[in-house]
Amino acid sequence: MMILGIVAVCVVLALLAFLVPRLSHHPQRGAQRTLGLGSRAGGKAPGVLGRALSKPFRSSSKAVGRSGSAGRRARGHMPF
Repeated sequence: MMILGIVAVCVVLALLAFLVPRLSHHPQRGAQRTLGLGSRAGGKAPGVLGRALSKPFRSSSKAVGRSGSAGRRARGHMPF
């Protein structure tokens, strides 16, 4: 269920970044901040378990950042 949520957020951010690039930064930062909270909470577990619990949040935050920047980059390559 979480994977589908992250995919949906990435798609919405990519579309938002493509359509209105300047307005897409705030939602992207909000999503990354929320995922950062999950990563920090998971990282409080001891040892290997902490790294394992925080990794999905870290990789999801990277994916959100990549989708937003890819939408803005694609908009920059448009001929009009």
